[in-house]
Formats: sequence, C-alpha cells, structure tokens
Amino acid sequence: MKRALAPALKALALRIPAALAIPALAVPALLFAGTMRAADAPVVVTSIKPIHSLVSAIMQGVGEPELIVDGAASPHTYSMKPSNARALQEAKVVFWVGPNLEAFLEKPLEALGSNASVVELDNAPDLTKLPFREGGAFEPHDDAGHDSASADDPDRDHDHDHDHDHDAAKTGQDGGQAHHDDHEDHEHGHGAFDTHLWLDPMNAKAMAAVITTTLVAADPANALTYQANAKALDDRLTALDKEIAATVAPVKDKPFVVFHDAYQYFEHRYGIRVAGSITVSPETIPGAERVSEIHRKVGELGATCVFAEPQFEPRLVKVVTEGTRAKSGVLDPEAATLKAGPDLYFTLMRGIADSMKACLSSA
Repeated sequence: MKRALAPALKALALRIPAALAIPALAVPALLFAGTMRAADAPVVVTSIKPIHSLVSAIMQGVGEPELIVDGAASPHTYSMKPSNARALQEAKVVFWVGPNLEAFLEKPLEALGSNASVVELDNAPDLTKLPFREGGAFEPHDDAGHDSASADDPDRDHDHDHDHDHDAAKTGQDGGQAHHDDHEDHEHGHGAFDTHLWLDPMNAKAMAAVITTTLVAADPANALTYQANAKALDDRLTALDKEIAATVAPVKDKPFVVFHDAYQYFEHRYGIRVAGSITVSPETIPGAERVSEIHRKVGELGATCVFAEPQFEPRLVKVVTEGTRAKSGVLDPEAATLKAGPDLYFTLMRGIADSMKACLSSA
C-alpha cells in the first residue's frame, strides 16, 4: 500500500507551486512568532467596566485587559474571587479608580508589593472632582444647575482637586509603590469627593491620558499604537460630549430622583436637575424616614421620573412613586447590563442620556 501511494504523493507534490511551499522548519518558526507576539502584550488588569472600556480602546491591536468586576456586579458590594487574585498576581499594570470606590481591592493591591504598577485614576491630573453629597432629599448644587459649565463651553474651568501629589507615580513609574504610601492620607469610604468620575467625558479624557502614559512606559514597543488609539479615543469622546449635550437639552430643566447618588458628574457637565436620591450609598438600605422624605419630594414635584438601577432592589422605587404621577426608568451608571469592551463607555453614556430623555419627555 505504501509503495502504491508513494508515486501519487510524489506527483501531487510536483503540482504544488514552489511559491506556496512552506519548509517544514518554517512551521514551528511561524507558530513561535505568533506566540511571541501575543506574549509581548503586557498583562493589564482593570477594576470596573467603564475603566476597562477606556483601557481596551487604547490597547486595541496590542492586547485585551483583564476585568475584575464583571457581569452585573457592583464595586460597592463586590467580593474578590480566586480568579481575580490570580489575575492580579500576573499583572504588570493595574488600573483602578481608588479605595473610595473599590475598597475590596485595597488589601489585595497592597499585597502585590512592587510586582506591578498600580495606577489610581482618581489621582489623574485635570479631573473635575465634586464633593460627596449627604443628607436627605437634596436640591441641585449651584454648579449643577443653569450656572454650571456645560458641554457647549469646552474651555470651562474645572473644579480641580490638586491636593494630590501628581508626581507620585501616577503613571506607575515607581514600580507600583507610591499608592501604598499615601493610602493613609485617603479619607476612606464616601469622603471628600464623589467617585463616579467617569460620568463626565472630560474626566474620561483625563483618565485616558494617564492610561496612555502608563502603557507606553510599561510597553514601549507598542507606544505608537497606544498613542494612535488614544488620539482616536479622545476624538470620539469629544464627539460623544456634544452628542449627549444635544440629547438632554430638551429635558435638562425637569427634575428627577435617582436610586443612589451616582450622577452628579453627569448633572454638572450637562446642567440637568436632580431632586434627590433614594439612598446616598447603595451599601446602605434607606430607613423609613428617608423613604418617606423622598416620597414626599416626588409628590411635591408633580410629574417627574424616578430612576432605578439594574443591580439594586427595584422595590424601593415602587414605594416612593406609589400614589404619585411619577414615571419610572432605569439608569445603569456602572454598565451592569452591558458587555465589556472598547465601545462600552460610549454605550453607557448614550444609554443614560437616552433613558433620561425618554422618561422626562413623557413626564
């Protein structure tokens, strides 16, 4: 049989053009080259979906970052999994907002020592930082209403918080150590500022700049790709900002109530009105007095909207709208229902704007 097949195989080989022939030694070489290209990408870990989306956009064509808080989970209530711990151990770079948002990450990141560059994005230069609001039903800030800077004024003055040492390894240049040294100076929990920083596209731009600098330092071989991607991302964020301003403009004077106080960066950027939140922090279930207070506020406002969030108890929204003319909607500030990836941030922001417009237009 072997002797019978040999002439046929030899004849077939003669029909294959020389240009298509691949030497046997070249096959392992090609496979090795492909493996090396994949291995060249640094292992990058991100905390939450909005940050993962920005990092993914900048890393396109090089690699894909890992994500810790996936699915419908919330950083407010998240518990680390063994797979998360393994990802952190292998990481060269870790991006998170900071201990005021992802408190569950603080000790695991301290355990990394100098194995990874840990970048706390709430320390990024040029961020707008707004003080955390506490108390019962609240009226809009002076800077969250008609006098606020809007997307129509790209040169607005940011309310910068420059109390941080921006030179202290914000781009991971110190081998990941500096974030440990200044943790004692943080006011943990919901303290000096609201941590939902990404809900202003200008803050997304500020964080993207730090992400780019960090990746270029960690992986100089792919610097041009990171920088080109960052420029494209910046352009998309500029366009998104204008788009959202136009979407919410017809309804920005209509007050509404949210499940938890996560939206003031969005309010501040686009000059929309919020009457209050059912709970200041989703970790804390509001008491009967606060629910009654919000119910009264909704009734006083007349026709308005009360927005739930997909990963938290919707029953409270039904309680505060009972017996009123208020409509209900859903906002998803942490992208619980969205698929992770480079386009998630844009889907997230458009979703908030579209939900507000849809509910408030009919109120």
